Amino acid sequence: QVQLVETGGKLVQAGGSLRLSCAASGRTFSTYAMGWFRQAPGKEREFVAAITWSFGGTYYADSVKGRFTISRDNAKNTMYLQMNNLKPEDTAIYYCSATFNSSPIISTSSSWNYWGQGTQVTVSS
Repeated sequence: QVQLVETGGKLVQAGGSLRLSCAASGRTFSTYAMGWFRQAPGKEREFVAAITWSFGGTYYADSVKGRFTISRDNAKNTMYLQMNNLKPEDTAIYYCSATFNSSPIISTSSSWNYWGQGTQVTVSS
């Protein structure tokens, strides 16, 4: 089992920045990749970004490219999401995820094995 805990969500103004963190514990050595998804009220959960744990390869949704940066600190078993130039449409609950699947379809929720409880990000206009 892998436990994931997200922190860092809060209310910010449009154009502002925020950094989310996800601390992983448990059988983290089996993790192939970690990622971020988000879910706005009344909408499906959507992929935001992902990073492979060993090599640090990164993937982003088109809607956040150039504004969000995903990174990880292997020594701390922690993943980060730096969010810049935030927009009201970024408002959502942000979920951390992890997978031991070595060939995941990263944009699909079903490819991910573990999930955090989520952290609320609200961007005011």
